[in-house]
Amino acid sequence: HQEVDPLESQLPAVAKLAREPKYGNRILYFETKAPNSGSLAWNTSYRVRRQEVRGLRGQDGKTRLSDEQRRRFLAANRRVPLEGPPSQLLKGLQTTSDPLSLARSLYERVDDHVRYDKSRPGYGQGDVRWVCDSRFGNCTDFHSLFISLARMQKLPARFEIGFPLPPQRGKGVIGGYHCWALFHTAQQGWVPVDISEADKHPELKEYYFGNLTENRVTFTIGRDIELVPRQDGDLLNFFIYPYVEVNGTTWPQEKVDKRFTFRDL
Repeated sequence: HQEVDPLESQLPAVAKLAREPKYGNRILYFETKAPNSGSLAWNTSYRVRRQEVRGLRGQDGKTRLSDEQRRRFLAANRRVPLEGPPSQLLKGLQTTSDPLSLARSLYERVDDHVRYDKSRPGYGQGDVRWVCDSRFGNCTDFHSLFISLARMQKLPARFEIGFPLPPQRGKGVIGGYHCWALFHTAQQGWVPVDISEADKHPELKEYYFGNLTENRVTFTIGRDIELVPRQDGDLLNFFIYPYVEVNGTTWPQEKVDKRFTFRDL
């Protein structure tokens, strides 16, 4: 539902473009020596053509999962378990053999259980056990819980993360990331849900089950990301911001000055 073309890049070294095998994410990598100033700057730009996603119309119906993909999107991640506290949320859930009805029940259950709230610390890690207890969080927390519940019910589900754009055309600065989830059925293929947006905008709750607005850009898929080349640090919880290592040690994100902008053509 989007086409991405690279434009100008200003990098301090020759870069390589690789594709990690688990999810197919493309990764731009370079390595260089730090200058005497101790500061290193780079930027990249892309042209993106994005379409609205109408998942319930079967736009993605030709997408079939291989056995390997099905196992991957039914398996646990480090912070997305298939047992423990999230299983308590399945109690009393009306079970059904229809995957769309099942997904809708899980969509409602997550929206009922979690409140969109970034006023207190702890949110944003997509830690399902944490959000079950806290009952608040951001988009990462909402959709990690949905994915956990879906996979427990043998409904393949995946995590996507990118950047939101304002509905008004123009240009400006993007404040931070946004993420959503998709579940898979044999009839519709991948069907999106955006529960955190539905929680913030109840008047759009029906829309955000099965549809995504065009004003977003997908960057990567999946959790527990192994980069190419393999990072010396731990697997990435998710991959949206630049990942930096210095002398084989992960460089703290708070020391990376990030700025993201857009301009409609």
